[in-house]
Amino acid sequence: MNPNLVKEKLNSHIGKEAIIKYSLGRNKYEKYKVVIKELYKNIFLVEVKDENKEIKSFTYSDVITKTIKIDF
Repeated sequence: MNPNLVKEKLNSHIGKEAIIKYSLGRNKYEKYKVVIKELYKNIFLVEVKDENKEIKSFTYSDVITKTIKIDF
């Protein structure tokens, strides 16, 4: 898998809800319900669906290295 494939897959889901599971190491995870907002050359932005409306950024290599898992 390469970054362009990840970007293409995310591009088809812009504006839609997804669940991101972020690995903190040692079998610890954070789980976010998000909306995919924007794609850039090396990163993509998501908006967390909670009362704070926090914006988080991740890299395409995070998906490739399985640091994060995205469920659509």
